[in-house]
Amino acid sequence: MSLQIESNPLLDRLPPHLKQFIKPQNYEEYTPIDQAVWRYVMRKNIASLSKVAHNSYLNGLKKTGISIDEIPSMYGMNRILKEIGWAAVAVDGFIPPNAFMEFQAYNILVIASDIRQLENIEYTPAPDIIHEAAGHAPIIANPDYAEYLRRFGKIGCKAISSKKDYDMYEAVRTLSILKESPDTNIEEIEEAEKKVSALQNLKSEPSEMALIRNLHWWTVEYGLIGSVDDPKIYGAGLLSSIGESEWCMTDNVKKLSYTPDAAFQDFDITKPQPQLFVTPDFAYLCQVLEEFADTMALRKGGHRGLAKLIESQNLGTIELSTGLQVSGVFTRMIKNEDNEVIYFETDGPTALSFREKELIGQGIDVHPNGFRSPLGKLKGINLAIENMSPRDLKAYNFYDGEYIEFEFESGITIAGINITGMRNIKGELILIQFKECTIKYRDEYLFKPEWGTFDLAVGKEIVSAFSGPADDYSFDMITHNPDMNTIKRTYAAQEEELHSLYLAVKNVRNGEHTKFSLEAAFEIIKKDHSEDWLLPIEIYELVYDRDQNFADRILKHLENIKTNKPSIKHLIDSGIDIINQNTLIV
Repeated sequence: MSLQIESNPLLDRLPPHLKQFIKPQNYEEYTPIDQAVWRYVMRKNIASLSKVAHNSYLNGLKKTGISIDEIPSMYGMNRILKEIGWAAVAVDGFIPPNAFMEFQAYNILVIASDIRQLENIEYTPAPDIIHEAAGHAPIIANPDYAEYLRRFGKIGCKAISSKKDYDMYEAVRTLSILKESPDTNIEEIEEAEKKVSALQNLKSEPSEMALIRNLHWWTVEYGLIGSVDDPKIYGAGLLSSIGESEWCMTDNVKKLSYTPDAAFQDFDITKPQPQLFVTPDFAYLCQVLEEFADTMALRKGGHRGLAKLIESQNLGTIELSTGLQVSGVFTRMIKNEDNEVIYFETDGPTALSFREKELIGQGIDVHPNGFRSPLGKLKGINLAIENMSPRDLKAYNFYDGEYIEFEFESGITIAGINITGMRNIKGELILIQFKECTIKYRDEYLFKPEWGTFDLAVGKEIVSAFSGPADDYSFDMITHNPDMNTIKRTYAAQEEELHSLYLAVKNVRNGEHTKFSLEAAFEIIKKDHSEDWLLPIEIYELVYDRDQNFADRILKHLENIKTNKPSIKHLIDSGIDIINQNTLIV
């Protein structure tokens, strides 16, 4: 299969801070066992999901070019996804939630290109290509759902995270990597599980990111559609889990009508879900999303929005009533008795923007050590500077080069020489520069002349607050250094021999040359790889209707495996049933 990267215009539009997460798929690293795992899961899913999945799933498999027999090439998928306005990129396992959602906002499907181990064939907490490509990709061929996914990304990437969220992301990422690593000892996994559990048990007010992540989980990952009494599956986590896709349809799992309250229902990524939410249709998903967005700082702003940014201790943005946007790490605010923000501060590099574009001369090189400004109306005239007419400005001595003293309703005073002003597209002042400037609030100096030029952010209130910068290019955000990367597996000689056997059987199925006959491969499996159950099933598929004697010997061998390992009996039985019933339909 060609590894030539197919261009997709959507990928070219990505900002650098998202491109840093993209990695090559490295298709040649998939082993013949990996290919067999993909094939087993897909065959099992198609056989069962044809009955319980939303019809968009099977239709989408065809539209997105996903094969049942081979792990999809990301570059091949991109050629086809381009036709429905989407693209796909490979990443290394979990990436930060804001980045994951921002990819969606650009109509790009993020695919963890690693694949689960055979021992985790039913489910893995780690994102893998079965979950991403076989679960997410087919559904986006449905236009209503694709728009929901894009809209969710647009809103979700602006959600403000807490310090706990960042810690939880690293803890879950580490646990998922350890569980998929073949050489991890049980003590390491248990320690990682304890860390995740400890963070989950920390009592704190859920952040916006925690709440919107819950909505994402109960829809995009684990959503049902239709009626509570007769739902169908559309969530990728269910579509890619051959165990839970069947389990979730039983009475053991409670079905609830989907509402904005689902944001307050937490989940455990390591266990089957005890309840699931059912949406009547894909359009309703957008309705709930908009209701939730109306509660976010993105749309409400104010002191609560700024407080969330301060608590997050990470890069965020506030937008003022003039449209001026201030991006940085916020550290302080002062409120009046009505809980209105009358002053704010950032620490470290800060940039000023308007309509998501950095203002010329107002980047982090000009504000490397932070930014501060009072807000509100002027005392005595009950008027904000932004609402002043040219006559008002003249009356209050807002002239370039003139010394001026004025006081806000809050009691904050400013005195200094007005250098110049900057206006927005409506002609409103959004920024005024002063020199020799003194700012006081009660007995505290908020700014002194020796600190340099002062830029006053003009605006009477904060109308929006959100995670990340206003302009993606204002900051160097190529800083993704996770504590742990996915561990690449190495193989002993005996494992390499098993790979050769899997490849030989695949070649026979494809009518290609092979150095092992099916009989020879089966005898080696019985002798040297007696616990392997998947390859005997693949051999059985090729002989069950042509060589009854050989087929019976394979079934007898599989019966021995089931006796010795009853935990995988259902996997063997399912594989054989699919072959015997020949129920695969696509």
